[in-house]
Amino acid sequence: MTKKQKKTLYRILAVLAAFVILLVLDKTGVLEPLPGAVVFILFFIPYLVIGYDVIRKAFKNIAHGQVFDENFLMMIATFAAFGLGAFGEGEYTEALAVMLFYQIGELFQSYAVGKSRQSISQMMSIAPDFAYVERDGEIEELDPEEVQPGDILVIRPGEKVPLDGVVIEGETFLDTAALTGESVPRRVRTGEDVISGCVNGESLIKVRVTKPYEDSTVARILELVENASSRKAHLENFITRFAKYYTPVVTIGAVILAVIPPLLGMTTWADGIRRACNFLIVSCPCALVISVPLGFFGGIGAASRIGVLVKGSNFLEAASRMSVVVMDKTGTLTKGEFKVQRAIPSASFGSEAALLEMAAHGEGYSTHPIASSIRESYGKELSLERVGQAKEIAGKGICVLFDGKELLLGNEDLLAGYGITPEKAENETGTIIYAAYDGSYAGRIVIADTIKEGAAEAIAQMKQSGIEKTVMLSGDRREAAEAVAKQLGIDEVHAQLLPADKVQVVEQLMKALGGSAETAKNSENSANKLGFVGDGINDAPVLMRSDVGIAMGSLGSDAAIEAADIVLMDDDIRKIPAIIRIARKTMGIVKANIAFALIVKIGILILSAFGMASMWMAVFADVGVAVLCILNSMRALNAK
Repeated sequence: MTKKQKKTLYRILAVLAAFVILLVLDKTGVLEPLPGAVVFILFFIPYLVIGYDVIRKAFKNIAHGQVFDENFLMMIATFAAFGLGAFGEGEYTEALAVMLFYQIGELFQSYAVGKSRQSISQMMSIAPDFAYVERDGEIEELDPEEVQPGDILVIRPGEKVPLDGVVIEGETFLDTAALTGESVPRRVRTGEDVISGCVNGESLIKVRVTKPYEDSTVARILELVENASSRKAHLENFITRFAKYYTPVVTIGAVILAVIPPLLGMTTWADGIRRACNFLIVSCPCALVISVPLGFFGGIGAASRIGVLVKGSNFLEAASRMSVVVMDKTGTLTKGEFKVQRAIPSASFGSEAALLEMAAHGEGYSTHPIASSIRESYGKELSLERVGQAKEIAGKGICVLFDGKELLLGNEDLLAGYGITPEKAENETGTIIYAAYDGSYAGRIVIADTIKEGAAEAIAQMKQSGIEKTVMLSGDRREAAEAVAKQLGIDEVHAQLLPADKVQVVEQLMKALGGSAETAKNSENSANKLGFVGDGINDAPVLMRSDVGIAMGSLGSDAAIEAADIVLMDDDIRKIPAIIRIARKTMGIVKANIAFALIVKIGILILSAFGMASMWMAVFADVGVAVLCILNSMRALNAK
C-alpha cells in the first residue's frame, strides 16, 4: 500500500469511528436536545475530513471546464442531502455515509489498480541501475545508457545483465525468469549471446557489448510495456464515449426530477430533491469507467507473468476472437536447426563425399541455416579459392563457379531455368537441395529440420481453446511441409512460398473470415480474427497485416518484434493457447462487469425516479457495484 493510500485509510478509519458514534447518538435520541447548528457542525466536520479532496477536485475541474464527473456528482448530491437535513427533511447520517462509502470504494479501486500495475511493473524491474565497464584495467560504474558497443562489461553473481552482448570470458547460469516467466536458468559459455534483463546466478563473466542501450532487449521491452496502456480496446473506447454523454444526461435528469414533479404538485420539494440526490449518486459511472480498463490491465498483467508481452488491450480483445492461427514453419514450429539426412549422387557423378564436397564449397559464403548444415556435414576445411562468381537467384538457389565450372544449388525451378531435369525424389521428407555441375544433373541432398519441443502439444491446446483452423506457411517444397504438418496435426498447409506470397495467403484467409484486403487490421468488420505467428525478418509484413501478430521475442528478429502485437519472450508456442485463454477470460470478465453495472444502475435509477429507492440503495448502486466489479476485474490478474 502506498503512502497516499495509507493516509486515505487512516482518514476513513477515523471518520468511520466518528460516523458510528454519531449514528448511535442520533438513533438513541441523545442529539435531539442540541441546537440544529451544533448537530450540523458535528456531522459536517467529519464530512469535510473525508470529502475535502473530492470537493477540491470538483471545483478544480469546474474551473477547467470539466463539470460533469463523479466528483461533481458526489459533491452536489451530498450538499443537497445536508441541505435537506438542515431543513428537517432528511438525515445527516445519510449525507456523511454517501461520502464515506464513496471514499472506501475509491481506496479499494486505487488498491486494485495498484495491484494490477504491480504485475506489470515487475517486468519493469528488469531495468538495470548500473553497468560495470572495464577500461584500461580499471572498472568504472556507468549508467547503462553511457555504455557503447564494444565496451567490456564485468558482471558479478547476483547482478543484472545491463546490455545485450557476447560472453568473452567465464561461464555461468543466467536467471531469465523476469523476461520469460520460466524459472529454469540457462547456462552460457564463452562465445554465446546474453540478453539484458537476465540475472547472473553463479560466477563472474565478462561480456562484450553488441548493442547500445536504446536497442537492447530491456529497452525494447520497457517501451512495449509503457505503451501498452495507450492502445485501448473497442470496449474501453465505448465506455469512455458512454461516460462522456451519460454523466451530463443524468445530471440534467436529476435537475428535472428535483424541479418538475414539485412544480406539478406531484411531490414535495424535499421529496423531489431527495429523489434527485439518489439519482445523482446512482448515476456515478465509477463501476464502468474503472472496472473495464482494470479488467484489461489485469489480463495484460497475467500475460506478462508467463513471459508474454501484449502491446495493448485492443490486441488482447482481438486475441479473444481469434478463430484461425497461421504459423510460419521454420523457427516457429521447427528449430531451424537443419541437418543433412542423405546425399544422393546421380549415377554419372560419383560418390556421396564428392557431392557433399562440391555443395559445401558452393555454399561456402552463405549464412543461411541450410548452407551451414551442408558445410557442417562435410566437416572439412573449405578451399574457397576454388569458388568464384557467386550469384543468388531469389527464391530458387545459387549459381557459382566451382573449379572453373558452373555449379547450381537450389530447387527444381533453378535447374529447370537452366534446362536441366533432376531425378524425381520419392518418399523423401525434408528440404531437398538439387545440384547440377557443368550443365549436368549431379545429385540431391536431403536436409531435415527438427520440430520444436511442445509444438504438437501447442497445436492440440489451440484447438481445445476454440481455434477452428490452424494453417502452416513454408518456403519448403510441399512434401516436406506436409510431413511436418501431419506430425503436428495442422489443418492446412501452404508450401513453396516466397515472402511476398505469405502476405497474399494471409489476406485470402482474412477475406474468408469476413474481412478484406483493404480492411484495416483489428477492424470490427468480422467477428472472427486471424493470428499469425512468426520469428524472421521476412515475417514482419505478415505480422503487421494480420489481425493479431505474434512474434518470438527471444530468438526472433528486431523487425518481427517491432511489427508484432504480442511477443513471446521465450519462443515457446505453448504460450499461444495460454494467451488465448487469458484473453477470453478477460473479455468475459469485462462484459460481465458492463452488464451487471448497467442492470443494477438502471434498475435503481428507475426506482429513484419514482421515489422508491433510499439513499442507502443509491450508495450500494454506486460504491457496492463498483467494488463488486473491481473484485471481478481482479480475477483477470489471476487468469491461468
